[in-house]
Amino acid sequence: MQQKHTFRFTRIAIWSITGAFVCCLFGCSKDFLNRSALDAVPNEEFWKTEGQLKLAVNACYDYLKGKNVIDMENLGDNTIYPPMSDYLAISTGNYDFTTGTLNSEWVAQYKGIRRCNHFLENYQKAQGIKQGTMDQFAGEVRFLRAFLYSYISFFFGDVPLITNTLNIGDDQVYGPRSPRAQVVDFILQQLDSAAAELPVSYTSADLGRITKGAALGWKSRIALFYGRYDVAEAAAKAVMDLNTYQLYTAGGPDKCYNDLFTQKGKLAGGANKETILARLYLIDVSMHNMSRESQVPDQTARFNPTKSLMDAYLCTDGKPIEKSSLYNEDAQTAYGDVFKNRDPRLSQTVLAPGSTWGGKDDGDADASPSDIYNLPKFNSDKKGCVTATGYYFTKYVQVSAVATYNKDPNDVHIMRYAEVLLNYAEAREMQGKLTQGDLDMTINKLRDRVGMHHMIITELATWGMDLRQEIRRERRVELALEGQRYFDLLRWKEGSLLAADVKGMKKAFIPTYMQPYVASVPVDANGYMIVNTNRRFTDPKNYLWPVPLTQFQRNPDLGQNPGWE
Repeated sequence: MQQKHTFRFTRIAIWSITGAFVCCLFGCSKDFLNRSALDAVPNEEFWKTEGQLKLAVNACYDYLKGKNVIDMENLGDNTIYPPMSDYLAISTGNYDFTTGTLNSEWVAQYKGIRRCNHFLENYQKAQGIKQGTMDQFAGEVRFLRAFLYSYISFFFGDVPLITNTLNIGDDQVYGPRSPRAQVVDFILQQLDSAAAELPVSYTSADLGRITKGAALGWKSRIALFYGRYDVAEAAAKAVMDLNTYQLYTAGGPDKCYNDLFTQKGKLAGGANKETILARLYLIDVSMHNMSRESQVPDQTARFNPTKSLMDAYLCTDGKPIEKSSLYNEDAQTAYGDVFKNRDPRLSQTVLAPGSTWGGKDDGDADASPSDIYNLPKFNSDKKGCVTATGYYFTKYVQVSAVATYNKDPNDVHIMRYAEVLLNYAEAREMQGKLTQGDLDMTINKLRDRVGMHHMIITELATWGMDLRQEIRRERRVELALEGQRYFDLLRWKEGSLLAADVKGMKKAFIPTYMQPYVASVPVDANGYMIVNTNRRFTDPKNYLWPVPLTQFQRNPDLGQNPGWE
């Protein structure tokens, strides 16, 4: 879904347009009706002033993803929303080229690409503007075009590589797709150009604009996805060497990670030096519904943490639950035991008993609204938030925003410095170059933030733990609910994990009075609820989405991806 991007500079632009419109209506000359429409300014009348260029750049930001980045978490195995949806269908492998999301993503990316192409074809017509300003504007748009091509190539592989504004009748409109490798080369080249053109930072008036760090950071993500590990390493290190970003630690290890994804972590607050690229939101101007969807007080939560995610968190001694003496599944007697002696990020991501929440009546025996969460709720009585798995998220939840619809002003963090550190560590490991020193300046900084046991290469070997898998585990834990898990599974060629049953909590821990509401839910051999089954993932078919039927019908030269013919 396309969303309005909110910056301080955008608000100024909006007021400027509105003011001009009002002036025309109430103080206009008699030839007003002969003027061009405000929403269709002829090309020859535009591209003259810095203000016009800035408006055109701002319009390109409309296509920067926002809350829909988080929505894509439901494509992976960290979360689930059981009612049938396109994301669930894609995640389960039970979909085809008629699925609506495929075409909507294709169309949305190419609409944005067309807008970016139009800017880059015309911006140099402006006169009398400082070269640095022109370069900045071009860099922002180059980044956005690369950003859009990134997602469409993630989804579909080979795609039409269009770098100019097309019109009906142009040969390229009905041309074939370009090879994925060519598209990736273009993305990386555009990010290099953008990084050279963009500033490291802005004044507060331009908070939220794309920076050099964003271009380099995104380059590291793209290069990592496509196995260009030397490029990913260099790009991540370039961000680190900017000495601009630092991990958010305000509030201390018990809450800083969670606070980052609330209003305390908004870029406008000034304390967050970690976020490199974000979609900014502003109360009563541009908002989303994430907090409410996580703990919606009268329906089922739209994001339900899975057992798979819960199991990924290490114990405080740095060992996984199957190896640690701090975790004894057989000795657990209560729902909350699963949170004990675990990586502190678990209870700052998934709602633990005793925490503040906005879901009203939970699953405890009193059947009345409460600000404190105790037990999961499974009965749909419109009095409290229902969970499908037995768990709720607290990450990205501003409790004060849960009670109102679409009134969440939290920023959506598209790229954080934490990811750059993870990218660097993974790229080094994939090249066989990772050292303990590398871990200490990357992953162990993330662990220090929350007071977690360090990752130590010699310890992992002693414990029989695989270094590569532990780096991937760290990424999953640190970036949970940030829309990256599905894409990580694709690039790691671990799509088979998506075919596994989705499970929830141990059914025996649900109180007797709540058991009737889960009576029909099957369990596995160990008593854990199976909330979604009959999933499949076919290799190589499901590593790419099919070309949408609508697009194929319009242009058969697009062909179809393997297995979808």
